[in-house]
Amino acid sequence: MKLVRGAWKLLVGIKDALVLVAMLLFFGALFAALSARPNPRGIKDGALVLDLAGTIVEQPEDAQFDFGGNDSPRQIRLRDLVRAIDAAKDDKRVKAIVLDLDSFAGGYPAAVGEVATALGRVRASGKPVLAYATGYTDSGYRLAANASEIWMNPMGGILFAGPGGSQLYYKGLIDKLGVNVHVYRVGKFKSFVEPYTRTDQSTEARAASQALYGSLVTDWKDAISKARPKAQAAQFLAGPGAAVAATQGNIAAANLKAGLVDKLGDRLSFDKRVAELVGQRSGKAAGSFNAIRYADFVEANPLPTSGDAIGVVTVAGDIVDGKAGPGTAAGDTISKLVLDGLAEKKLKALVVRVDSPGGSALASETIRLAILEAKAQKLPIIVSMGSVAASGGYWVATAGDTIFAEPNTITGSIGIFGIIPTFENSLKKLGITADGVKTAPLSGQPDVVGGTNAEVDGILQAGIEHGYRQFLSRVASARKMTPEKVDSIAQGRVWDGGTARQIGLVDRFGTLKDAIDEAARRAKLDPTKVHAEYLEKKPGWFSKFAADFGRKDDDEEATPSGDAFSRIAQQRRAVFAQALGDVRRLATGAAVQARCLECGGLAPAAPSSADTTLMGIVLARLGL
Repeated sequence: MKLVRGAWKLLVGIKDALVLVAMLLFFGALFAALSARPNPRGIKDGALVLDLAGTIVEQPEDAQFDFGGNDSPRQIRLRDLVRAIDAAKDDKRVKAIVLDLDSFAGGYPAAVGEVATALGRVRASGKPVLAYATGYTDSGYRLAANASEIWMNPMGGILFAGPGGSQLYYKGLIDKLGVNVHVYRVGKFKSFVEPYTRTDQSTEARAASQALYGSLVTDWKDAISKARPKAQAAQFLAGPGAAVAATQGNIAAANLKAGLVDKLGDRLSFDKRVAELVGQRSGKAAGSFNAIRYADFVEANPLPTSGDAIGVVTVAGDIVDGKAGPGTAAGDTISKLVLDGLAEKKLKALVVRVDSPGGSALASETIRLAILEAKAQKLPIIVSMGSVAASGGYWVATAGDTIFAEPNTITGSIGIFGIIPTFENSLKKLGITADGVKTAPLSGQPDVVGGTNAEVDGILQAGIEHGYRQFLSRVASARKMTPEKVDSIAQGRVWDGGTARQIGLVDRFGTLKDAIDEAARRAKLDPTKVHAEYLEKKPGWFSKFAADFGRKDDDEEATPSGDAFSRIAQQRRAVFAQALGDVRRLATGAAVQARCLECGGLAPAAPSSADTTLMGIVLARLGL
């Protein structure tokens, strides 16, 4: 009995210790989150620090707790970032802006360009803008080019890559596994299905990508040249090897010689330079300058709420059926947001902000029909295209009266497809066959274990062709073209915003602010006396808590991006995550989709939480 009582006391002690540890962890996390909460009243004179450790996105996903196992970069809302930069330009407390780009993961060209333009406005006002990084990426340098001083670690370097690169193709693997991928498509440029049906890029897809990427790289070079005329960015992009060889492999020295950076120095030297401009923090170590936290500054400069309301609904991320949280454009969720906004918000106009490469055709139509309810109420409908509004994203855009875009917005990809994998050959390799009684041609079809038949193949292909005609009809009606004219510029081809405007898919160039102003004018209102009413679900307390918990303290430095070799090593995880995401989309995607393949290669890999979790498990098994 003494042994039993002793064992029981030991178990009770372990239980009490675990409860105590759990309570300490909880209250520790609570204290950390509360300490990190924005404090707009605590802003004092100093430098506004923009630590862009993550990706710039139109609509961030809900924050999740991260205890070190999630490799997904932090997401920074575009409109908050631009608003903070513009507010800093006229705020006397902000003596300078500091761009920390050491861990900047990038964004689509249009989003990065909008932030760069805002930074250019601050620089033009005479307020210092200082940038620092160990090594700059293409998108990072697009921002840094608008700084008055560009600093770089002498152990780092800039190697511009340009848009493009390799795309994974799975046809060889699919054949080895015996998987039969049934593709139903319309449009010779609809390349999204090619990774599952080919081992290489088709001639049509290659031509479309070359035209798109060529336009985007020209826009990048022009923007850099305008911001820093003396920087030899175009030359360094075209021939970096000779420039680096001339400095005997010293990439940083080659960058300095090419005028890409102003100063080589470590972070301490950079911080000391900032302290010279904005003041040293009293009682702190050398290089500690007076800093203004980004979160505090955003909180201190909220969105205006006075005047008439112009509704803004955001269609961001993959378009999917059903419901989903922010960062994913779920048809039912967005439709409800629009309908509730029309019923409750007393809106004078509606702006549809599209930032999506497409997805489910059904969900795209669900969103379009909800937007048309605003039109039925005689509200002006203005579409604002963000970084990408292709395929299903353009389907949604056809509901607008006027379409705004940026010159480097990615749009078009007017075409649809369907993919159904069947596994009859895979099962045969394992000695498994399928058989049964069919009472009609479609009994058990589409049969993923026995294969599809000619009847169902014909019906599905006819359905896809009908859907494509619907797409053409919607575009033709919205853009005042004939279906034949739309078909000639459709076929699944992707266009940059400048070309899209020339061929009639876009009306005007402009930002979201320009679209809101136009919506106000269409509603016969003064644009200076309205406010944007964002139709979106407000983050719950748990999401806010998780976001505060994950926010860094001012004294914490971002994880450095490292040199060129470090960044190359980081890419293996992104490629692996892409492969997992492609497999998931093949297995679980909507039956009929309008999605753009080229769009994914122009932004940093942002795997879903499911992809990230699976990637972590697989890499752990492989010891990577």
